[in-house]
Amino acid sequence: MKIGNRLLRQLCAVFPLVLYAPIDGAALAQSYPNKPIRLIVAAPPGGALDFVSRIVGQSLGAAFGQQVIIDNRGSGGGTIATELVAKASPDGYTLLMVPAGHVINPSLYRKLPYDTVKDFAPITQVDAAAYILVVHPSLPAKTVKELIAFAKSKKGGLTYASPGTGQAGHLGMELLKTLAGFDAVHVPYKGDAPAITDLLGRQVDASLPGMSSGLSHVKAGKLKALAVTSLKRSDLLPDVPTVSESGFPGYSVTGFRGFLAPAGTPREVVAKLYEETFRLLKFPDVRDRLVAQGADPVGSTPDEFAAFIKAEIIKWAKVAKQSGASAD
Repeated sequence: MKIGNRLLRQLCAVFPLVLYAPIDGAALAQSYPNKPIRLIVAAPPGGALDFVSRIVGQSLGAAFGQQVIIDNRGSGGGTIATELVAKASPDGYTLLMVPAGHVINPSLYRKLPYDTVKDFAPITQVDAAAYILVVHPSLPAKTVKELIAFAKSKKGGLTYASPGTGQAGHLGMELLKTLAGFDAVHVPYKGDAPAITDLLGRQVDASLPGMSSGLSHVKAGKLKALAVTSLKRSDLLPDVPTVSESGFPGYSVTGFRGFLAPAGTPREVVAKLYEETFRLLKFPDVRDRLVAQGADPVGSTPDEFAAFIKAEIIKWAKVAKQSGASAD
């Protein structure tokens, strides 16, 4: 019995050390990945985020020789998917693809079930995409300044559609309102598609959809593009000026898709994911598919993406406070 008790005490002393031993990042990275990777997407199937995630997932799967399983979790404004990854094992086998809402949500929710900065290891910003300031063709405005003049003259102010409260299409317009000093009534929808449908039907005056959602309607002449929200003109709409050059220097609202891992994921694994993603973003077929959706491939380093996230959180916190936007 004494030998048995002594052995039991020895085992109890050793096993906690085994269970809580730190992951050998170098060793893990050398064999990584040796099983399928789960890429959780903070959006439902069919949208721009899902499209980009599948491009990246398929390319990574081919490069690694392992399946990348796309898992769409679109409810809760992306917070459900994000919480799931925040609490996942930091071994590189559960990853997250987020949209611009990831940096806006901290300003919309009083309490999130995760820390947007501390609970994640940034891998790379995959792309950046401008929004388009569009109006119905019947609206008597051909420029941003003419739209503002129309808004100031219209009884009750301008009405504009957005894909939802707190989305970039909402806060981007609120930012313009603040800079230009005009009134506008926000009409939120559940996504770009129903918002654009009502704009096409002249139920609202304007909208700020993503390039992938609004471009085809502009090309078809069903909507009139007044400006794009990036700092430089879009190659897809080279004749359309930016908001910045339309009288509001420095105005910039850019959507993005970003690739994250849970905090604590070994740096070597993060580096391997970044390097492979950066490499595949250089492939002509990948670049062409992204550009066709109005997105510019980025491929920033993990440190650059981390700095970008922090700066965007601060930027949108100011806009959300001024507009009073809240998801609670």
